[in-house]
Amino acid sequence: MTLSPARGVRALLAPVLAPILALAGLAFLAACGSGGGGHPYGIPPQFGDTKPHAWSGKVPAHYSVHGVDVSRYQGNIDWPRASGSGIAFAFIKATEGVEIADPMFGTNWQQTASIGLPRGAYHFYYFCRTGADQARWFIQNVPQDASALPPVLDIEWTHSRSCPRRPDPATVRAEALDFLNIVDAYYGKKPIIYTTVDFFEQNQMWMLDDYPFWLRSVAGHPKDVYGSHHWTFWQYTGTGLAPGFRGNVDLNAFYGAPAELQAWVASR
Repeated sequence: MTLSPARGVRALLAPVLAPILALAGLAFLAACGSGGGGHPYGIPPQFGDTKPHAWSGKVPAHYSVHGVDVSRYQGNIDWPRASGSGIAFAFIKATEGVEIADPMFGTNWQQTASIGLPRGAYHFYYFCRTGADQARWFIQNVPQDASALPPVLDIEWTHSRSCPRRPDPATVRAEALDFLNIVDAYYGKKPIIYTTVDFFEQNQMWMLDDYPFWLRSVAGHPKDVYGSHHWTFWQYTGTGLAPGFRGNVDLNAFYGAPAELQAWVASR
């Protein structure tokens, strides 16, 4: 078939213009605040959210490094697809209390390692057992791995019928320190503290300032919610959508650029 000069030029330019126009379209969606499927303003364009917050000011999309935290509830994950779509790190649930081990931990731990995705393990704290007991349970289930991200203590108020206990702030911090010190000594990495707004305030968690913090804040930037307290990771939604995952997944931002994440991991 013979092309007209104009159509010939368009045909030649199409392979060049297509990626440029695609990138422009993503930028337009991020700037305008909506896109296919009701994409929420402020979330990076490769992700979505089933219950989006109306972000303003310093929004998640202003950060260049994003990751997930997962447990058995995400089921089987297509980690190569997730990594290829912009997931740069993962925190994987390993244990809870002193009896529960996440059945998907081993699979997720091995699969993320096989593709070189930075990942760390986290423990969900149970207030009816000591921090030392829980540290030992975590160590029984999480292998030493020099390449892994630091281990995480996920400490927040729970709604457990078997353990409704809520210790006083001094006891909370003391037991948390027992866990952190034992895990630090075993893995040689200063652990990260994950917590929520109410727990942080009620238990004066800022007093454990020597540790890196991973802060949950799904309706405002951490500086607007936690004040001047430092943070390394920010969980900005619990209802995120991302390639490679079926259903909702927690989405998180790292405070710096990709090179800073590499440097931060290396320093640990």
